[in-house]
Amino acid sequence: MKPITAIIADDEENLRMGISVLLERLWPELTILGQAQNGIEALSLIEQERPDIAFLDIKMPGMTGVEVAKKISGICKIVFITAYDHFAVQAFESEAVDYILKPVTQNRLEKTLIRLKGQLEAQDDSLNFDLKMKKIIQVLENKEIPDYLRLIKVKTGSELRFIPVSQVLYFKAEDKYTIVQTATNEFLIKTPIKDLENMLDPKQFWRVHRSSIVNIEKIKMIKRSFTNQMMVGFDQTDHTLPVSRSYEHLFKQM
Repeated sequence: MKPITAIIADDEENLRMGISVLLERLWPELTILGQAQNGIEALSLIEQERPDIAFLDIKMPGMTGVEVAKKISGICKIVFITAYDHFAVQAFESEAVDYILKPVTQNRLEKTLIRLKGQLEAQDDSLNFDLKMKKIIQVLENKEIPDYLRLIKVKTGSELRFIPVSQVLYFKAEDKYTIVQTATNEFLIKTPIKDLENMLDPKQFWRVHRSSIVNIEKIKMIKRSFTNQMMVGFDQTDHTLPVSRSYEHLFKQM
């Protein structure tokens, strides 16, 4: 039986390595033929290797993942990697074409692989898949990349303040509120962690636990607790936060 093959294309080395590690764990029979750090390399790699699957970041230098997808129609299945779920996910789900949100988690990748295996087994469905992919490309080409949140509105007593997100160390869910932690203050807001994740720049703010998001520019150290739990520490404070096992791969290359 011919082995199933794939390539991974993303301009973030940490993310490429993280996906590769997760794929090796979740689908050991899958052969990774190579990695690309921009769209031009991705197109060349796909045309040369003819993989069964291409994991493509939507926003890459040289050529975007969407531009690459247009040129490789029919060569392989495509899984888009995206940080922009609030403008793309509806399009993906309506056409049953798969995507992965940054940061990539084991749970989401598992679901993607189940769908991929089903698509690869249904060999006579390739035409239908290509038609769906063309619809997705049309939607993505007409969408603008949204602005990220720059200021957090918090209430202190009777006053409203606006905190630059660049000053935030982390966001942490606490009962019905979300803690906004800076180096000197703690504030409470009502915006859920899940909603904040969609509003923050994924290259700066990483989900590390179902209840917390951290500003990676404020991380001072990464260590293990006596129970082998990965912990992150921050500048100008002794606060630490646990990292869920499914998110640990994000820090492997730091």
